[in-house]
Amino acid sequence: MTQYFKLRNLLLVAALAFLFSACSQKSETSQEYDRPALYWYNKMIKQISTNYLEDADNTYTSLESEHRNSPLLPTALLILANGHMAEEQYQLANFYLDEYIKRYALSKNIDYVRYLKIKANFQGFAYDLRDQQLIEDTILEIDQFKDSFPRSPYMPLVNTMSARLYMAKASLDKEIADLYQRLDKPKAAKFYDEKVKESWVEPKEIEEVNVPFYRYPFEKNLF
Repeated sequence: MTQYFKLRNLLLVAALAFLFSACSQKSETSQEYDRPALYWYNKMIKQISTNYLEDADNTYTSLESEHRNSPLLPTALLILANGHMAEEQYQLANFYLDEYIKRYALSKNIDYVRYLKIKANFQGFAYDLRDQQLIEDTILEIDQFKDSFPRSPYMPLVNTMSARLYMAKASLDKEIADLYQRLDKPKAAKFYDEKVKESWVEPKEIEEVNVPFYRYPFEKNLF
């Protein structure tokens, strides 16, 4: 019994020591301020390279708040956006891309940033039969991209995404048309059939959405 209490006390002391050490480290980090822009930038790069993206977000905040006019900010925004895209964190990626577009709309590589935003949306489709609004919004962004940057080197990639999105939209409209057909609502079915033709020239070419078996009962029950 004595040995048990000794062991318990030892574990308690070790846990407290770890807790105080962690708090001390956190306190030191939180007190870090008034550093050169290059310091924050290099720290952020290191955190991204070691996959500590949340820490990198906080470091960027320090860089941006202490050096609002730093020439390192545009590059930092793009690096963070790409880092979050690599981890499939598309909403965060879009946050940084939107920030870049808002602050550096006249940048010479703004077409690349807008291309990245389209790509982030395109890769962010979680459910092919549910993301109707995201499909519509991304198609609109693609149309704006084509109008604004007709000679962009990213146009072939944007056109590829555009074709796949229009097919996804047509597939969704076809599913809705079939649903109304089963519900014996021919007018509504015809309306969505016409939308299919607007999205895709030849409806027979439309590939059915590949729904994983574990989602099939839920996805298909929507239609």
